[in-house]
Amino acid sequence: MQKYDTIIIGGGAAGLMAAGQSAELGAKVLVLERMNRPGRKLSITGKGRCNITNTAPLAEFIRQVQPNGRFLRSSFSNFFSDELIEFFNNIGVKTVTERGGRIFPESGKAVELVKSMVNWCKNKGVTIKTNFRVNSLITKDDCIVGVSGTFEENGKKELISFSANKVIIATGGVSYPATGSTGDGYELAKSAGHKINPVWPSLVPLETEGTKAKRLSGLELRNIKGTVWIDGKKAGEDFGELCFADFGITGPIVLSLSRLIVPALKENKEIVFSIDLKSALDDKKLDNRLLRDFNERGNVSFRNILNGLLPKLLIPVCIQDTKISADKFGHQITSNERKELRKWLKNFNLKVTSHRPFEEAIITVGGVNTNEVNQKTMESKLIKGLYFAGEILDLDAPTGGYNLQIAFSTAWTAAQNK
Repeated sequence: MQKYDTIIIGGGAAGLMAAGQSAELGAKVLVLERMNRPGRKLSITGKGRCNITNTAPLAEFIRQVQPNGRFLRSSFSNFFSDELIEFFNNIGVKTVTERGGRIFPESGKAVELVKSMVNWCKNKGVTIKTNFRVNSLITKDDCIVGVSGTFEENGKKELISFSANKVIIATGGVSYPATGSTGDGYELAKSAGHKINPVWPSLVPLETEGTKAKRLSGLELRNIKGTVWIDGKKAGEDFGELCFADFGITGPIVLSLSRLIVPALKENKEIVFSIDLKSALDDKKLDNRLLRDFNERGNVSFRNILNGLLPKLLIPVCIQDTKISADKFGHQITSNERKELRKWLKNFNLKVTSHRPFEEAIITVGGVNTNEVNQKTMESKLIKGLYFAGEILDLDAPTGGYNLQIAFSTAWTAAQNK
């Protein structure tokens, strides 16, 4: 049985960071990755651009993390966005800051970032074994002593065990399972006695009732406000971009608000996603704008007046919803009809019926209960020598680089203890 100081299960963002950092501290390190190459999910993150972190201050980061952002205070205090940016600069990945404080590789190519991390690990002496699925942890007297799993090559399978006094599980969640995130880590943690909080997809597109979204498929809206209503009560809102698809809605604000929506769907609650198409105007200013348009274009049809208010695809939907005749002239629009139009522009509502599957989710909510993990070291409180890093932990945040920072910071922390 080959012996290592540290074994990392999973070769993604957290796994590679933990591996290289462990090796830098003098450990003999083995990474076991079930896919044919490491970093597959990382290479498609952020639409292939990889939003690695955010310039938000520590307090804001912690506020954004659910369900217990305070768990990360120690990790963030030791290795946060400034240190992460410096790390990437040192391994040849220059970064740029974009809107909302989002940090990206200057090249705009996530695959180059992955390549740099893999090369960094190999230069530090890390052994990376791909096509290897860890089946079980080997423990003795509540201490980790190794792992056992299956290596597959050319259609042949071989059972292999490795010994180590330290194992870091960095297998990710269940989102994008085609990249290797299939939930294996949860089973390993469970076998060690850890509680796994219920998991579900998050930062995920939403399915909506009826055919409206399908009729609008491909339309992108910018600078709009989205508000979520759950059982008639306002649950949250966000400002930015939204896209329509055959099944429903997606885009940054939809993904962000899905964190509130998915658990409510599981409880069979009624969910309405309300879109404010004129968020820059309050009701009074919008009413004045409509009144001016109808007066100045009194001999123009309602359909043509809408050309100055809405994208082309939205016009027939607006006409149908407001029940205002498309051929009615501007000077014929009544005050009640103008009121209906104003209400529709400020509250274009879609009933949410479901969410898309894990295959389309960016992250996983739920995972290893952090009450059973030492926040200063990421070591299990149940099994000595067993550590966790990244998405396998029950920690998640909105889009914007927050989730990758969680992965990198927890991995760095897990690597520190020999």
